[in-house]
Amino acid sequence: MGFSSGPRMTLPTQLVLRAMIADPAREMYGLEIGRAAELASGTIHPILARLEGCGWLESRWEDLDPHDAGRPRRRYYRLTPDGIVGAARALDRVRTPRSLMSRLHPGLSDGLA
Repeated sequence: MGFSSGPRMTLPTQLVLRAMIADPAREMYGLEIGRAAELASGTIHPILARLEGCGWLESRWEDLDPHDAGRPRRRYYRLTPDGIVGAARALDRVRTPRSLMSRLHPGLSDGLA
């Protein structure tokens, strides 16, 4: 699916996309995205599923033996080429008031209207 039909741009979706588009080629796992966006895991994963469903993200499970690592396997997410274009366009169109964004997420308010 192309970048013209993207997800609804809720504030949490914007925060996830802003965290990921900061370094669009980088793979990030769910908890890492949640920390960067300052959102809880229960909020992040439905957004990631929607973004993947519309073709803006791709994901993969890491190739790791959880027993050897002493932790669960991580699922890594990365923006697709359509996702990079779509996210940039969508975030450019969204005009979240600077006052609201700076109250909620002070580090992410740069460049907002």
